[in-house]
Amino acid sequence: MKNLLQKSLKQITIYAFIVFALSIPSYFLLVDWIWLKELDENNHLIAERIENEFNEQRINDEKLAESIKFWNEIQPSSKIVYAGQPLLKDSLYTTRRKNPYASREDVIDRFRGLKSNIKINNRNYVLVVETNVEETEETVAYIAMATLIFFLILVIGFWILNRRLSRKLWQPFRDTLLQLKSFQLNSQAQIDFQQTDTIEFAELNATLEKLLQHSIATYTSQKEFTENASHELQTPLAILKNKLDILLQGDDLTERQYHIAEEMNRALIRSARINKNLLLLAKIENSQFDHSALIGFDTLLVQIMDGLQPHFKEKNINLDSDIQPDVALQGNSGLAEVLINNLIINAIRHTLPGGAIRVGLSKSRFEISNSGIQALDPGLLFTRFSKMSADNSGSGLGLSLVQEICRLHGWQVTYSFENKEHVFLVAFSATI
Repeated sequence: MKNLLQKSLKQITIYAFIVFALSIPSYFLLVDWIWLKELDENNHLIAERIENEFNEQRINDEKLAESIKFWNEIQPSSKIVYAGQPLLKDSLYTTRRKNPYASREDVIDRFRGLKSNIKINNRNYVLVVETNVEETEETVAYIAMATLIFFLILVIGFWILNRRLSRKLWQPFRDTLLQLKSFQLNSQAQIDFQQTDTIEFAELNATLEKLLQHSIATYTSQKEFTENASHELQTPLAILKNKLDILLQGDDLTERQYHIAEEMNRALIRSARINKNLLLLAKIENSQFDHSALIGFDTLLVQIMDGLQPHFKEKNINLDSDIQPDVALQGNSGLAEVLINNLIINAIRHTLPGGAIRVGLSKSRFEISNSGIQALDPGLLFTRFSKMSADNSGSGLGLSLVQEICRLHGWQVTYSFENKEHVFLVAFSATI
């Protein structure tokens, strides 16, 4: 991953390089056009000078013919030819040929030529002047090389300035990000953002401060509501449970009334369990549990399994365990107990009488599997109040609690169905 300034500077560098590449042919065309224009002006000046010099000599026609012949011999780049009719207009051209003055015979140079009318002794002549065009390619190459050097200096300077300025300019943002990372909603501590004169960062801090205040207020309100609702529900549920117990102990109940009261009692027990689990879920989601203590996971697992032995014997379930000793984890002991208890109770509840349950624990994983007939729906497995079987004794929140406890601790819980076995696997992120 790259920071924002590096990404933007990379795009600017690519754009600058494209512009630089396109500038090279532009330089060539521009320099060549300027060069030819200057040579055309120079050739016209040469034509005027030759015409004036011959006329200033004031020689006769015979002497003039000899002078022109001599001129054409010693000046191969310019020729004077007699013309009965003058040209309609001057003409300019560019040609390539061998340079008679070059040291190498295979050198082909470019020449800029001019055909122009001149008058010597009142007679019409055509003057042809050709001037060697200096190597435009070399000139452009030198210009491109100099431009490249300055381009590299510019880009390197941008990168250096970017590294230096980013540390200073983005320091308020980094400070804000650091404080947000360390912010804990359950602590409800206000964040004091660093003062900055950058408008964007000041607006960001103001918006975040407003958002955090709203989140803290919402969290506090939700926490109070959850605790109050749970507390208020527990009292009437306990009263109803007590009244039903008294009613069930009476001798004047008919069999039908006894069954109705027993069903009410089971419903109340389930309601109390649901109320307790919902409160626990709310506390987990609000991060109200400290999960930084050291847990002896293996010891806790053995204690819970010993406490559930009557349930194994009641359904004649064969229990097989492979528990590695000294498995220590960072977390909350109470929540770890809920996780273990829920997974084992879930396995017992969904195992047929005479079935088998296997429990395995290592420093990296906790696995529990039980015999079964067909796979469960993974999409509904950890959904609250979803029913995976006809058994209504559960609260429908056990596996949801398992998932939330794993999320709080940074663990991962998965389900699979292999070899006629339901397998729940909890992968630990780290051990001590």
